[in-house]
Amino acid sequence: LSSSSLTLIMKFNPAVSSSRRKSRKAHFSAPSHQRRILMSAHLSKELRAKHDIRSLPIRKNDEVHIARGSYKGSDGKVTTVYRRRWVIHIERLNREKKNGSMVNIGIKPSNCVITKLHMDKDRQSLISRKAGSGDKDKGKYEGLDTVMA
Repeated sequence: LSSSSLTLIMKFNPAVSSSRRKSRKAHFSAPSHQRRILMSAHLSKELRAKHDIRSLPIRKNDEVHIARGSYKGSDGKVTTVYRRRWVIHIERLNREKKNGSMVNIGIKPSNCVITKLHMDKDRQSLISRKAGSGDKDKGKYEGLDTVMA
């Protein structure tokens, strides 16, 4: 197989571009309703076992644990989901500016783990929808049913 034939095999949908430039443009100029989905965070192991889903869009009043970065280990409640800047603000996570005023520190949602969900009827329906659609055997191989390429 040549390298050009491999790229034809890898690309599934001809309407979607594989271009890095176009993907980055689509990501950074995404409208707010798409940024909500892109600003998702993983659930903790307990929540993942309870709800049978891996991740959810983060929202105000969720409780999170920061798993990556210089603020790793911090816990707190989400006070703001700042979609324009791709960050969330967490209570008690702020710093002092030179003039003495306090500013919130922006944390990317992908660096957080949701430890407690703020639940309402819309979120409950989203969780039940997501949990119902997952394949239980996805990613599991049984015996010699698979063909090696």
